[in-house]
Amino acid sequence: MEVFGGNAAFDGAIAVPGLDAYVYSRPFGSSTSGGDVHYISTCGHRNIARFAVADVAGHGGQVGQISARLRALMRKHINTLDQTRFVRTLNHDFAELADDGTFATALLTSYYAPTDDLVICNAGHPPPLWYRAADTRWDYLTHDSKAAEQRVANLPLGIIEPTEYTQFAVRLARGDCVLLYTDSLIEAEDANGQQIGSEGLLKLARTLDLSAPERIQTDLIDRLDAYQGGRAFADDVTLIVLYHNAADPPRLSVGEYLGVIGKVFRLIRV
Repeated sequence: MEVFGGNAAFDGAIAVPGLDAYVYSRPFGSSTSGGDVHYISTCGHRNIARFAVADVAGHGGQVGQISARLRALMRKHINTLDQTRFVRTLNHDFAELADDGTFATALLTSYYAPTDDLVICNAGHPPPLWYRAADTRWDYLTHDSKAAEQRVANLPLGIIEPTEYTQFAVRLARGDCVLLYTDSLIEAEDANGQQIGSEGLLKLARTLDLSAPERIQTDLIDRLDAYQGGRAFADDVTLIVLYHNAADPPRLSVGEYLGVIGKVFRLIRV
């Protein structure tokens, strides 16, 4: 079921078993809605939580309507447990919806609380940042798939239909953080028009104080504002910080456990 989602301004926290999520979203300029979509859902057993960030090409009110329709598609298909099938379906429906050539990048994640696994499926979106508490270090959360390199795969929604998508999983430890964001963060510009880029964003992340996870998104935005000399972002801005508190979820029976994890990791047909 949907916990929260939208393409309007938001700054707040949402908790699910195992994770504290801090969401910050700000449409471009004075627009009340924008092209960025944030979406959070959880299953009835509260063992699986989904976090999605999408970015429709364009910004502000000019793409607000189509991003709202993309959010509606997410809600429609959210119960598709296999993320690759979920994204393929989104791509198909979005291609029909955006017949004028509009496209959207998207990052879909599913957190499975009983095993602390985070499953990631990326449709042409900037990769998440991952802070590993054991190493006290931020890095990009990516996965090199040779199979995906050999064919057209993982493209933004609406580019080519059909498109194949891949997924991978990592196991989170207590105190880990994962940062999902839209490309406005890496496109922040200084007074000379120099974009901060992926490496610059990573360097900023490594300066953050993680003793208060609820401040990570605000501190990062403040650092980006300073980089831009106080100038406004030139696009919609969205980021979600996932802080892994490792709290135990409700207990499942053996049959429920095997059924759920099988569907999430594509071990049985749904």
